[in-house]
Amino acid sequence: MRLDKFLCTALGITRKEAGKLLKEKRIEVNGDIVKTGALKITDDCDVEFDGSTLHMTGPKYFMLNKPQGYVCSHVDDFNPTVFVLLDEVSPEKLHVAGRLDADTTGLVLLTDDGQWSHRITSPRHVCEKVYYVETADPIPASAIKEFAEGVQLRGEKDLTRPAKLEILEECAALITISEGKYHQVKRMFAAIGNKVVALHREQVGAVVLDEDLEPGEYRPLTEEEIASF
Repeated sequence: MRLDKFLCTALGITRKEAGKLLKEKRIEVNGDIVKTGALKITDDCDVEFDGSTLHMTGPKYFMLNKPQGYVCSHVDDFNPTVFVLLDEVSPEKLHVAGRLDADTTGLVLLTDDGQWSHRITSPRHVCEKVYYVETADPIPASAIKEFAEGVQLRGEKDLTRPAKLEILEECAALITISEGKYHQVKRMFAAIGNKVVALHREQVGAVVLDEDLEPGEYRPLTEEEIASF
């Protein structure tokens, strides 16, 4: 793991603040003053801040801007996984709280806290998710009412929960759903005779994808974001 990312997580500071501590020669690794955040550290490294040893304690929570073509699992025979994007000491201990398809981009939440992720993914908890969607054909205004009343998906017994649809352009919209059926957004548009050609998750619960994160980048969640669930 990069030293500056370790400092951000261990001290709850920004990358800029970590860089300042390094420049001020306040960080030591294995007894040596280190001024570059690019240094790779491992579990057996002794990192000190002003003489006090730092530890990676407690559960971890991250948001990732998922690029297209990555899968939300640890192993896949055909696609790279989101975990190869993480510069963490033990990424294998993390899991995704609410997966996205390989061709869907945007907000992914990762953690090693099972109870926390359960509150996001369990059907018993109503957690709204907002997606930006582009379609092959124009979206009719009637779709707003259809989605609000619930849509009959192929192969499903019950209608979907009420969803909010905001049409932005002829073939673009925001959709807010509160459940996570398999390929749900794509299937909802298919149910009204349309096809999704691009899908991007912008929000989960109260957590909004950080606009400063480029595809493939991630950051720790803030205390407020963690507590929102």
